[in-house]
Order: sequence, then structure tokens, then C-alpha cells
Amino acid sequence: MKCLFCASEAFPFMSSGGLADVAYSLPCALRSKAIDCRIVMPLYEGIPEEFKSKMKLSTYFYVPVSWRSQYCGLFEINYKGIIYYFIDNEYYFKRPEIYGHFDDAERFAFFSRAILEMLPKIDFKPDIIHANDWQTALVPVYQRLIYSHYEYYSKMKTVFTIHNIHYQGKFDKSVIKDIVGVEEKDSFIVHYDGCTNFMKGAVETADQIITVSPTYAKEILNSWFSYGLHHVLQKSEWKIVGILNGIDTSIYNPETDIDIYENYSVEDLPGKTINKKELRLRLNLDDGGEIPLIGMVTRLVEDKGLELVKEVLDKVMKTENIQFVVLGSGLKEYEHFFDYMQGKYKGRFSFCHGFVPELSHKIYAASDIFLMPSKFEPCGISQMIALKYGSIPIVRETGGLFDTIKDSGDQKGNGFTFKTYDSLDMMNAIKRAVAGYWQHKGWEILVKRAMMCDNSWKNSANKYIDIYKNLVDK
Repeated sequence: MKCLFCASEAFPFMSSGGLADVAYSLPCALRSKAIDCRIVMPLYEGIPEEFKSKMKLSTYFYVPVSWRSQYCGLFEINYKGIIYYFIDNEYYFKRPEIYGHFDDAERFAFFSRAILEMLPKIDFKPDIIHANDWQTALVPVYQRLIYSHYEYYSKMKTVFTIHNIHYQGKFDKSVIKDIVGVEEKDSFIVHYDGCTNFMKGAVETADQIITVSPTYAKEILNSWFSYGLHHVLQKSEWKIVGILNGIDTSIYNPETDIDIYENYSVEDLPGKTINKKELRLRLNLDDGGEIPLIGMVTRLVEDKGLELVKEVLDKVMKTENIQFVVLGSGLKEYEHFFDYMQGKYKGRFSFCHGFVPELSHKIYAASDIFLMPSKFEPCGISQMIALKYGSIPIVRETGGLFDTIKDSGDQKGNGFTFKTYDSLDMMNAIKRAVAGYWQHKGWEILVKRAMMCDNSWKNSANKYIDIYKNLVDK
């Protein structure tokens, strides 16, 4: 079976978030199970030269974008056994930032149409075209409305994954005619609530809709989670399924991770203590001995539950004998808040601006507890990484957090959870976790149970393959 994975970013070439990790690790997992999965993404200016120098030009052609005809070069590279295709057009993609441009609708309409136009020109005919998020949401739209009428494309099935429904690709209504370029009789497919909505088009036309966790598949049918798209999703509920993302255990593994201070395993835990000691030195935290270290690695945005953290963190620092480290960047109000906390609790609180991959690994390895109180969380991988490194997660019961973390109050769970989006509930979970930490024998059992959780792509990849096969058989 052949699958083309369409994404606006992919590790290690260009990354701004979790989509890039999935676009690398899921195809790897599918490939290991004899699925010929290849990846297509834009050729951005910011892709490192070490990769660009190894790419070869396969072909070039012209792509219709409504009334326009735009040049497209197609480059490819084999990276760790997987073929990546790169859509090249300097007008659209030779820019320092991936997203946030005035013409993003046109840029990704071009990208989506170019994906389908390239297929007859390469030696690869996929059974499944797997699009991801709004940037490739027009792929199933174009396949259904335009390309499926041609024999070459007629048997290709489309899958669309919603990684985060907050970002739907909403634009002015005029975009339908001027950029999307579908016939007027079909314009309703991408028109919704007075605007052009790329994601709505994919929900209408894809053969299968996937979300990145089972709970999120149910949540987005509710208006509180759907950002206005629940009416469309409810009509398509029959084709929506949730499959948990996984983590790449060749990258996130305390036994082999070259970015941490000391490797360790579930059978050999003392190395975790060394990581804690060394991180304290690096971040100018006091040598607190056994005092628990709570970590956060997160984007500093409201969806990550930072309003709850702001409400009670000062009280937690005053009442609990803990240390705290935060790594992330985002909204200035949160950055200023964590700067203030660092100044107020010198030696006990550290705020590290930005996202530094090697430092994130060190925080996972050094922390005893990992706080992730998200307001919404389609899947989340940080809690899975924390489990792998023996950092016990505290999470709110939403989306993929609910699917992966179960409260240890029954002596069987792998973390600490709270239900409502409420700062006092979160604080209570923190207090329970800290109290549990001081029960040394029980805590070690909990750490080992967490580290033995299997959140690799193995099981999830099998579920994707089952979906692919069912679509092809139909």
C-alpha cells in the first residue's frame, strides 16, 4: 500500500510545533510496517542548507490557482529511508516565517493543488492521500471536486487529520472565487459562517476524518471545543475517529538520549538524580537535595492552562517545599509573569525563555513532576515524554491528556489529574502529587509504572493502517 503524507512542516526540515513531529514519526512507523509512505511539504527558505544541498530537482510544472498559472519546482530527498518531496515556488515560500502572511490562503491553496498536480509526473501513485490541518485541507476538496473525475486519480482515497481545530484556515468570502477556484455550484463546500473555511471543506469531502485522540474526537462535536465547526462535524460524525499520537522513542528515551546529563532506565534510576543535580547547577537553582522539582515545557498561551498557573503559583510556592522550572515562549503577559516569579523566588524558580530542544530533554529527565493543566489538548506529547522520563504528569482531564494519564489514587494510575478548569482543583492535584513524592517507596513504584507506559507509534500505526485498508477495500 502507498500513502502520501501532506504537511506544511516536517521534522527535521522545518518545525513550529507538534505537526512536524507527527509528519516525521508516523510515516517512519508506517514504513516499518511495509507501508510505502512518502511526505510532501513546501520548500521553505528556512530549511537548513545541509538538507537543501542534498536535494535533487525531479521536475517542474505549472499549477492552476484560480485564474493564475504558477510555476512549481519539485525537489526530493531520501532521509533515513523515507522520500520527502518539496514543492518549490520562491514567491510563496522564500520567506523567513512559515505562517502569518497576508496571502496564506493563496500560498496553501497553491501548495494543495500542486500536491495533486505533481502525482502523474513522479514514479509514485498513492492509494491514500493523507492531509493534515488547514494548510492542506484543500487537498481532499480538489481531489473530490476536480481530480477524481480523471481515471488516474479515481481510486485514490483521502484522509484528513485535525490536529487542532482552533486553526481552521478562515479567510474572506472572496477567497472562494479568487483563490480557491472551485465552481460556483460547489462553493458551499468551503463557505461557512460568512467566510471561506478551508477545514470545513476537508470535513465535507475527505473519505475519513481523524483526530489525534479518541476523547478529542468526541469533544469537537461540542460547541465549547469546536470553535464554531460543531454543526458540520456532527453531520460527519460517522466518519470521524480518534487515534492517539505517539512519541518517537528513538529520540525520547532516557537510556540513550545524548542530550541529558546521565542516561538511566526503569531498572537503573539513580541517573535521574544526577540529571536533577546538574540541571539545578545550570539554572542557578539551590541544591535542594530531595526537594521535588516541578517542570513545565510549553507554549505560553492561554490554551495551555496558564491562567490557572497565574492564579495560584505564588501560593503554591509559599506553601509547598518545591522547586519549579518553566521552558517556553509566547504571550508577553505570561513571560513577564514567569520573569517576576523567578525574581521573587530566586534559587527555587527558573524561567527559560524560548524553546531549546536539548534543554527540554534535560527538564524531562531532571523533573520529578510535570505540570500540564491545558484548557484544551487535542493530544499532547509532553505528557507522554514526561512518562518516558519518569516525570509524573499532573494534567487536566481533557483530550489526549484524559486518554493517556490516569490518576494514581487507585494505586494503578500513572499521574495526577483534575477535572474542571479551575485553579483550586489544579492546586489540589499539585498538593497530592507533592505529598505522594515524599512517600518514597510508593513514588518509586509510580515512577517505574509511568516509565513502562507504551506511547510509541507502534499501536497507533496499526490503527492508521486498518483505516487505510478499509478505505482502499471500499
